[in-house]
Amino acid sequence: MRLLSPLLSELPGLVHAFSTREGGVSPPPQESLSLALRGAGTQEQVQENWRRFLAPHSTEALAICDQVHGTEVLVVDQGQGPLRTVGEADALVTTTPGVWIAVRTADCVPILLAAPGGVAAVHAGWRGTVAPIIGPALERLCAETGCAPSEVRAAIGPCIGLEAYEVGKEVVDALENLDLQVCVQRSPSGRTRVDLARANRLLLHRFGVQRVDVLGGCTHSDARFYSHRRDGAETGRLASFVGLLP
Repeated sequence: MRLLSPLLSELPGLVHAFSTREGGVSPPPQESLSLALRGAGTQEQVQENWRRFLAPHSTEALAICDQVHGTEVLVVDQGQGPLRTVGEADALVTTTPGVWIAVRTADCVPILLAAPGGVAAVHAGWRGTVAPIIGPALERLCAETGCAPSEVRAAIGPCIGLEAYEVGKEVVDALENLDLQVCVQRSPSGRTRVDLARANRLLLHRFGVQRVDVLGGCTHSDARFYSHRRDGAETGRLASFVGLLP
């Protein structure tokens, strides 16, 4: 049900986890631990899945957002539970102990950031990666906590892997414009694939984050995860959460 980052697990007073699809109550085709806002069965089933994933922490303290593949970052100081969002954004920041912030994914890259006195949860699809959303998310976290990027730790969770992520020219051009061509793989047959996890790790380093944990795991090839590309839009959603203990 949960995957943990060894790097973030070293920090006292911090809780976090990346979900799998195992251990929940959602009906097909989203069985079983779908943490989507909609389409994961009844509201009671959604709440039960979040309760299991966050346990022993209260779901009432959870803050999630409507993710739009942009660069908006919201700072939150209270949760609204798993059935409401705090607004449109692709990154959340909090410095309030006892508030759990989370992003949802089904191939995109989830990134959790931990700084002295604050945390951030970031959703980065290919558009968010090349924006790059990690810049404003890190800038806001550092502004709220007064820390330097070198004091921040990051964990990149499971996402679609290089071998499964075939893309078109638009994605390749955007990565190459950021000098991230090392994340692009071209085959003799002319197919092009990209490594989003590697791109975000390199961007984190570029912005000054020195300690980055990459959990690995391809959401497309590993049945433990939901995958939009493999299963279509009706698939469930994974979640990645982080927070400071009271």
